[in-house]
Amino acid sequence: MAIVTIIGAGMMGSALAFPARENGHEVRLVGTHLDREIIDTCRKTGQHPKFEKPFPAGVRYFQIEEVEEAIAGSTMIVGGVSSFGVEWFGDVILPKIPAEIPVLTVTKGLMNTPDGRLLTYPDIWAAKMEKIGHKLSLNAIGGPCTSYELVAHDQTEVAFCGKDMKILQMMKDIMATDYYHISLSDDVVGIESAVALKNGYALGVALTIGLNQKAFGIDSALHFNSQAAIFGQAVKEMYHLLAYQGAATLENMSVGYGDLYVTVYGGRTRLVGILLGRGLTIDEAKEELNGVTLESLVVAERVARAIRVAAEKGILDAKDFPLLLHVDEIICQKKPVNIPWEDFTFHYEK
Repeated sequence: MAIVTIIGAGMMGSALAFPARENGHEVRLVGTHLDREIIDTCRKTGQHPKFEKPFPAGVRYFQIEEVEEAIAGSTMIVGGVSSFGVEWFGDVILPKIPAEIPVLTVTKGLMNTPDGRLLTYPDIWAAKMEKIGHKLSLNAIGGPCTSYELVAHDQTEVAFCGKDMKILQMMKDIMATDYYHISLSDDVVGIESAVALKNGYALGVALTIGLNQKAFGIDSALHFNSQAAIFGQAVKEMYHLLAYQGAATLENMSVGYGDLYVTVYGGRTRLVGILLGRGLTIDEAKEELNGVTLESLVVAERVARAIRVAAEKGILDAKDFPLLLHVDEIICQKKPVNIPWEDFTFHYEK
């Protein structure tokens, strides 16, 4: 029996308690300082407040002050913080984890650098650990997976990525079920970039839903031509960005495009995109979704900044990214939605 310790009691990290515990492993769920009420609720009811079904019997719950107790003896650690907790996780939690315990993170995102590069969170954490002389096996999950559907046992396929295939296989053996299917990849940059890049693009697709609601009424029929056009443009732009990352492989693209699809059809990114399409400003949309974390906005802004820097250096062509740059204008410059449809067209002669 393995011991799986999940640090961060958000929905995605908590959802992973289901396959791990159902496989017969000990599961310890640790809340961050922001998760106190969640852990209190779990202790009282055995159920996460955002889930419709209880945890499997036997899951243990810990407050953040008990994190070292929860880490002790673990087979693997799952990092379940949001992208807003990346610095905290690297500064506070990772140094507490013994070198022999591998880490698997569910946090999706990228950081941009002043010179236009895009760094994955495992890369950022590895640099932090190198500075303090602490070596850890840092791995990540990518792919189309919503937490509530994983809890419901909907058929799900993801990829675990890391530098050591033996460690990845060990994690797969612990976590894989007849509904949770896991591919393995040693291309951390590729998998992590693919699943992070989709955020701004899913928002872009959702803009069209809001635009059509504004034009035809909130309860009007969905219009799929416009959604499909944006989705196609998103695929092109994501391909260019994966190529920029040196990671435009079929495997990475399939993981990223699958994640784009599921994000378009559910979750917070879809909601904010619809509100913006209806005509709300970004500030009004945030107010409407008070209390909802909007990681997609952060990622889109960072990637757009990297594109602009790389374009100034002649490495990328800004004309290849009209959709993401417009999304960034809406978010950062508070411009109204005005999708540049004609910029998506192309003239191809073989």
